[in-house]
Amino acid sequence: MSRIPAVVITGPGTNRDHDVALALELAGAEVRIVRANELITSPRYLDDARIAVVAGGFSYADSLGAGRMMALDLTLGLGDRLHEFVGRGRPLLGICNGFQVLSRTSLIPGALGHNAQGVFDCRWVVLDRAAKSNSIWTKGIDDPIHCPIAHGEGRYVHPDPASLEAAGQVALRYRSTNPNGSVDDIAGVSDPSGMVLGLMPHPENHIVARQHPHYRRGGGGPSHLGLRIFEAGVAHAKQR
Repeated sequence: MSRIPAVVITGPGTNRDHDVALALELAGAEVRIVRANELITSPRYLDDARIAVVAGGFSYADSLGAGRMMALDLTLGLGDRLHEFVGRGRPLLGICNGFQVLSRTSLIPGALGHNAQGVFDCRWVVLDRAAKSNSIWTKGIDDPIHCPIAHGEGRYVHPDPASLEAAGQVALRYRSTNPNGSVDDIAGVSDPSGMVLGLMPHPENHIVARQHPHYRRGGGGPSHLGLRIFEAGVAHAKQR
């Protein structure tokens, strides 16, 4: 089976890049991990890729606002290249800090604020694909996705979630308890084209069944793997 080139964009402090790379590899991609500043000086890595993921996990230690500095790096250094990447029909995913990067670079609507309870939260959650989702990253996913969250600024904010729902841009919702106070229980949102997806939970941390905390009791079967999101993205990229 031929593998498509993929790039995982990372930054100082990001700690989920290798997890994302493994998820993409299992889904059928050949992956290169590239720091944001390296990508600015060598944009060919993005130009050559057919799918890209902005990884999450404490970029710049979250000390200057989660995702803010990494988004600044990408915006100033790459200009419209990320928008052009999506415009060529190439899927782009942002997870946790990566979600915040995509929102700050206006690739997806809305913003993220501090968790409603005011503290960092790390737990497993259950996600449902929104019925009207236009996202290529959720295509064919009918069963709930189980994966962990780990964030202090994960509360999704948007002034008109009903308009997002009508446009198919609500991609994923919390089926379990809403862990951060996100409007309309939104866990993931897409751009109008469906090529871009931002989500706060970490599907890259449930790509094999044994990662599930209830694995020995039958929890986290194949249909609930976060890997399915990466498989959907890679499958779409292979068709282009």
